[in-house]
Amino acid sequence: MSQSISKILTMPPSDAVVSVRGWVRTKRASKNVSFIALNDGSTIRNLQLVVDLDKGYEGITEEVMVKVTTGASLRASGKLVASQGSGQAVELLCETISVEGVADPEEYPLQPKKHSLEFLREIGHLRFRTNVFGAILRVRHAMTFAIHKFFNDLGFFNIHSPIITGSDCEGAGEMFRVTTLPEKDPPLREDGSVDYSEDFFGKATNLTVSGQLEAELAAMALGKVYTFGPTFRAENSNTSRHLAEFWMIEPEVAFADLKDNMDLAEGFLKYLIGYALEHCVDDLDFLSKRYAEENKLKPQAEREEMTLLEKLEFVRDNSFERITYTQAIDILMECAPNKKKKFQYPVDRWGIDLQSEHERYLVEKHFKKPVIVTDYPRENKAFYMRVNPDGKTVAAMDILVPGVGEIIGGSQREERFEILKERAAEFKIPEESIWWYLDIRKYGTVVHSGFGLGFERLLMFITGMGNVRDVSPFPRTPKSAEF
Repeated sequence: MSQSISKILTMPPSDAVVSVRGWVRTKRASKNVSFIALNDGSTIRNLQLVVDLDKGYEGITEEVMVKVTTGASLRASGKLVASQGSGQAVELLCETISVEGVADPEEYPLQPKKHSLEFLREIGHLRFRTNVFGAILRVRHAMTFAIHKFFNDLGFFNIHSPIITGSDCEGAGEMFRVTTLPEKDPPLREDGSVDYSEDFFGKATNLTVSGQLEAELAAMALGKVYTFGPTFRAENSNTSRHLAEFWMIEPEVAFADLKDNMDLAEGFLKYLIGYALEHCVDDLDFLSKRYAEENKLKPQAEREEMTLLEKLEFVRDNSFERITYTQAIDILMECAPNKKKKFQYPVDRWGIDLQSEHERYLVEKHFKKPVIVTDYPRENKAFYMRVNPDGKTVAAMDILVPGVGEIIGGSQREERFEILKERAAEFKIPEESIWWYLDIRKYGTVVHSGFGLGFERLLMFITGMGNVRDVSPFPRTPKSAEF
């Protein structure tokens, strides 16, 4: 049975026969000896195969070796020996080679050279084979596992919230409609509007923008829950930070106030980064070098001061500063960049939305540590966030990190029935659409809190990638839905 290259590279030289399968990255020949770099996706590192035609092994012929080109798949077996060259500790002296699938070198688009990310997006079905995307997807897997492990170890229960929903969690619109009504001549009401009572679910339904509201229902019985699933926004945006389909992690905890929520979120983020630094060493080392090369190409004013690994260690190793929105505004109004009008968005009054440049100033320049900002103006935040005693602010919190700004957003939820009804009315959310959400405030209501972490935004931070399309295996964006 074949072994993974990640396993083989940890094995000592031996007379035992080792079998391996994978795809050819490069091949170079010297007289009758060929050196093949083979990769099977289990690690960013390649296994060097040494093929000596003069050895006379059956099946290893010139005809076979002609088919061994970049992109071809093959299986090989032989003995593992100490490497004679640099870059690897062991190499495989091949005794058998079988080409499983050829790749025409004239047509195969991934030749051994550097390709731009824009080009790789055009061949999304093949980009997984590159070092950068192999590294990103292995990190993505590691973070998926770490998320479940973190919550499981703390006694949380995973809840599968619905993908098809009849509610709009944020009250923001821009949702994808789900319907089985005919495209032509759908049933209409007397006023000319579509009659969704005849649709599959008997009402208008959409793809969800969040699993939070449903998770709150489960938290009121199970105590500590989390959702981790796909969410959707029909926002017609082609920026480097927007996807139409993305994944969200959303814990909800009963009997937890805003401080408990901040403690959980800070511990969660530190755990994930620590897990990546411990378990994704080779991939992060490669991505950090790539990040440094990309950083050099930026204008001097836009260059990051920290390397990728330094940023990750910065978040893992520092206690997060905790300040109120009001304190943040005071700091920003008095800071030199604001007074010298260097901010793209001037900070001139209490009540404005904090922009990424403001958040990064607080983290990178003022406090020099990650920051949690709390108690935002009620007008700037969602209806379900708990109104503070001052009546002007809500018990919200955002975690800010270097290079990105806000990475986690959450709040203590409004547990008071009448106030939640008033807030829903402020946002023009019909009571009949969230009657079930209001109901849990009538039967054994408790203080409870939660937050949301966009999975792809986390991956952008950990991998150093600048475009969210490059941390999603199959990105969904306006006018783009391949595969």
